[in-house]
Amino acid sequence: MDNKYKYCNSLTEYSRFETRVVNIGNVKIGGGNPIVIQSMTTTNTMDTIATVEQAIKMFKAGSELVRITAPSLKDAENLKNIKDELRKRGYDIPLIADIHFTPNAAEAAARIIEKVRVNPGNYVDKKKFDQIEYSDEEYNSEIERITERFSPLVKICKEYGTAMRIGTNHGSLSDRIMSRYGDTPLGMVESALEFVRICEANNYHNLVLSMKSSNPQVMVQAYRLLINKMIAEGMNYPLHLGVTEAGDGDDARIKSSVGIGSLLEDGIGDTVRVSLTEPPENEPPVAEKIISKYYNRANHAEIKNIDNFVTNPFSYNKRATREVMKIGNKNVPIVVADIGNSQIDEYLLESLGYKYKNAKWNISDSAADYIYLGKDVCDIELPQNLIGIVDFSEWNYSDTEKNIYPICRVSEYLSSISKSNRINFVKLYYNDFSEGLLSKIKNDSTVVLVLTTSNKNGMVEQRRAIWELMERGIENPVIIKREYNLSDSEQLIIDASTDLGSLFLAGLGDGIWIKNSMNVLSSKINETAFGILQASRTRITKTEYIACPSCGRTLFDLVEVTNKIRSITNHLKGVKIGIMGCIVNGPGEMADADYGYVGSGVGKISLYRGQEVVQRNLDQEDAVNKLVQLIKDDGNWVEKK
Repeated sequence: MDNKYKYCNSLTEYSRFETRVVNIGNVKIGGGNPIVIQSMTTTNTMDTIATVEQAIKMFKAGSELVRITAPSLKDAENLKNIKDELRKRGYDIPLIADIHFTPNAAEAAARIIEKVRVNPGNYVDKKKFDQIEYSDEEYNSEIERITERFSPLVKICKEYGTAMRIGTNHGSLSDRIMSRYGDTPLGMVESALEFVRICEANNYHNLVLSMKSSNPQVMVQAYRLLINKMIAEGMNYPLHLGVTEAGDGDDARIKSSVGIGSLLEDGIGDTVRVSLTEPPENEPPVAEKIISKYYNRANHAEIKNIDNFVTNPFSYNKRATREVMKIGNKNVPIVVADIGNSQIDEYLLESLGYKYKNAKWNISDSAADYIYLGKDVCDIELPQNLIGIVDFSEWNYSDTEKNIYPICRVSEYLSSISKSNRINFVKLYYNDFSEGLLSKIKNDSTVVLVLTTSNKNGMVEQRRAIWELMERGIENPVIIKREYNLSDSEQLIIDASTDLGSLFLAGLGDGIWIKNSMNVLSSKINETAFGILQASRTRITKTEYIACPSCGRTLFDLVEVTNKIRSITNHLKGVKIGIMGCIVNGPGEMADADYGYVGSGVGKISLYRGQEVVQRNLDQEDAVNKLVQLIKDDGNWVEKK
């Protein structure tokens, strides 16, 4: 494999990227050990009993490690009482202190609990959002200052056998890092490695690293680049995976699965935390559903090896394709709704985003573009924007008048001369690739490929197939299809987001097609398809909420406020709103947001435009209305239909 881009063991054979083992109390992370699930309390750290009881609830839900915020020295010292009470109740759960801005709290916590988490962007570094040009001398002077401030914690951790997570966040890079690398995955990586090098200079290696972002695309690129840089420097530290501020509900599960799953697919990741703006005990079961796909992944059908990268894994580049009836080229990915041979009626069409009212069709932003009808060429007239797909054996040329086109098996495509002169869908597997087929497809401007897989390592097989098309200069659009047999709608959401999201993050898909043979509502499948495209930033159809999962620092009821803001703003297509419980999770964590609603004190809210505060310390009762007015003032408000 080309070392320039190397970030995993293999591009075609599932294999865990082997890291050193880090002991966190009685839990081992890395070194081929099972992936560890963790979560974080939302209670006030000074409330010992509430924190203990929530930690136990999280442990029973599957959290093997419990993280607790320690925003002050007082909070850090109370971790001893929490730990003692847990042991008294018979729970030997390893604890992690979450530290921002307060080295003295980190140093106290490191003497008490099993692990501390520090953010290199705000631990001892400057964060004033100043755009300063640093000379090499000034830059090195800052590194010396950080070394002097950070080394005491390193030595304490080494003395007490305490592990440490160096956790970079996309939005909390220091001014120094921003000045040299910008707000980029490379900046995230270098921010962490500067601290790692200080640890190594002190012969301390009990480290776990993370690269979190609310944008799965940035998050995946940063983790891959981190591994690439670690390999170059002879490092192999375990990785903690997570999409920060994912929000709640299905959208949060989709976003988390797209980001975390894309890395797990390539054998990357040793511990996982799913961040939900929900009770923390909801997080471990979702994490378990994400990682369960990889328990027996190694026993997959062989996939043709590849040694060289066709795309740059550290940046987004959409595959170049020709356009076929608005599929491919610069068009956003299309969504195919699969109803098989179900009866098509007004209710089904409404579930796909089409509602008939006042003698005309009203079309939502999340309306399917194509509908697979199976063997049934429907008699009713489809909405003008909805195009039908029917099995080739049942299709006639006259069906084009109804906006219905054929899908062929490979044998049908190769043998038939009677096809559409506008668009022909060809369903195929990677094993169907042959010189004759690929040569014919390459020269047929009507063909859109529907690429599916039955391989247990399906995403990798589909990626390999699309890479081969790219190597051969074949520019036909590709719709990525996955088929499931799941009655659990949450598992379907998670599996589809992992399997398909990985490919869209890499710019490899021109359409998405999800089929499930069990009884899951077509509306749920349609919403999932659009959610995957939204999470991968390839097609934006709704408002995005970057909401923190709450913790002991939170200054208001996040779930209640998130729901209130969503109810008022959920029609603002493409607008990204950050909802943060405190200043730590304010501009630092919502780097990707257009607007921010941030707790700045008890009952007080500050509003942000991007990372710039525009209104400080508003009364909470007025803050949501002020947020709406800010969006209106910027010309980004539209009235609900």
